[in-house]
Amino acid sequence: MRLHIRTLPSLLRLLESPPCHRPLRRYLSGLSANGIAASRRRLSTDGPAPRPVIGQDSVEVLGASYPRDDFTNVTAKILDKVGRNLHNQPHHPLWLIKERIKAHFYSSYIGRWGNPLFSVHDNLSPVVSTEQNFDSLLIPPDHPSRKRGDNYYLNRTTMLRAHTSAHQRELVRSGLDAFLLAGDVYRRDEIDASHYPVFHQMEGVRLFTNHEVFSKVQDGHELSLFEAGGRRTPQKQETHSLEAVKLVEFDLKNTLTRLITYLFGDDVEVRWVDCYFPFTHPSFEMEVRFQGDWMEVLGCGVMEQELVNSAGAGHKLGWAFGLGLERLAMVLYSIPDIRLFWSQDERFLQQFRLPDIQQPVTFQPLSKYPPLHNDISFWLPEESEAGRESFTQNDFYELVRSVGGELVERVSLQDEFTHPRTGRRSQCYRIVYRHMERTLTQDEVRRVHQQIEHAAETELGVQGRY
Repeated sequence: MRLHIRTLPSLLRLLESPPCHRPLRRYLSGLSANGIAASRRRLSTDGPAPRPVIGQDSVEVLGASYPRDDFTNVTAKILDKVGRNLHNQPHHPLWLIKERIKAHFYSSYIGRWGNPLFSVHDNLSPVVSTEQNFDSLLIPPDHPSRKRGDNYYLNRTTMLRAHTSAHQRELVRSGLDAFLLAGDVYRRDEIDASHYPVFHQMEGVRLFTNHEVFSKVQDGHELSLFEAGGRRTPQKQETHSLEAVKLVEFDLKNTLTRLITYLFGDDVEVRWVDCYFPFTHPSFEMEVRFQGDWMEVLGCGVMEQELVNSAGAGHKLGWAFGLGLERLAMVLYSIPDIRLFWSQDERFLQQFRLPDIQQPVTFQPLSKYPPLHNDISFWLPEESEAGRESFTQNDFYELVRSVGGELVERVSLQDEFTHPRTGRRSQCYRIVYRHMERTLTQDEVRRVHQQIEHAAETELGVQGRY
């Protein structure tokens, strides 16, 4: 029996009944029973970690040593963030968001024996192999996301994860069908109030058997997740049946709509936008209307079957989603600057010490100290003989972070110039300095700025125009 697509709306209505809700007898904060296998993989970072060290020949982080090579670009300031685990610090705003999402999934999705269906994994090491971070997710060798300028590499084969999806395959391989995964991720990026080289993600994965997808469909036992000789279309992968994909896609969107409604309130407006990810197809981004504008809050899709097959679950079909905890916290708690998440200022932290994680809270701004800005202009170095760029904007942003640290609020490119005769290129950047807890003086800003000028010339090979 083949199910015609025009019958799908009636099938989808069968799935619209709300998930089972039961009062929790106790709040579960660790791994559920079906997460024990994954916890034995020696990936956790329990307990205080030794301070990382960048030596001449090796990088030491989380108690392990990694040899340096020509790809090593991680800095001491970045490694200092490893092991901080803001998402696991009680009453931190990122912890609040994570715990609220956990509580929603724990109470809304209950397994056969009365336990939460989704296990939670929030303490996996951020040090991963490039194979985990890219190849396991079907990211091609020439994909731009692999660039050295966009990631933090310990060496050519080891890096700080750029997304929590780096652990997706190993958790599925351990036998998990439904899990949430949270952790810190690392990307070299621009500098402004909403970008930081370390941020936190949370993602979810759900796998279904043939019976689970079609159990509510009349004559569902005659239907299959897969079809032979199929072709890839915008709606499905070549190995999937259209009926199965539409039902799994509905479950995914229904699950995420319930989550966002739980976080933002019943009156939230949601829309779905088709997009592309290497590890899902079809893929979508969810946008919510917030303060009059549409804002992207998460990405999701039907997992690529090749990924599921490689994890030993080839008889199942699944979905996955990922969201940024900082973005949600900044919106829900009105936090204006991403640097605040790393603040040790009690005036910030005490605002989130709530008796109940569901209690609404709006951040009350600390005193807004005045900004100071200085410009820096320089000639760019010429391209290397191999034709590769010898200077990228991310290199400069990383240098500014290394020297200026948390004093730098924003770096923006103000002007680019190409000399008409020589062809030499120059750039001018504006660096905005603002301390989160006190007023800066022009003298101390000038000293930092001069250090940045000197470091740019000696480390990036630029020629100053100041």
